[in-house]
Amino acid sequence: MEIEVIKNKIFEIRGLKVILDFDLALLYNVETKRLKEAVRRNANRFPEDFMFEIRNRVQ
Repeated sequence: MEIEVIKNKIFEIRGLKVILDFDLALLYNVETKRLKEAVRRNANRFPEDFMFEIRNRVQ
């Protein structure tokens, strides 16, 4: 994947630079589900702020 393509996948949300899970999975050529499983299974290998979830709150 070209560097410009990767740069275009980086967004700034509330002052944090993020890559969405499906874009990161595409970069590593794995399913999104498998990427998230691997991160959860190996949480001690990743920085604390490596992954977070934005949940939709219905009020």
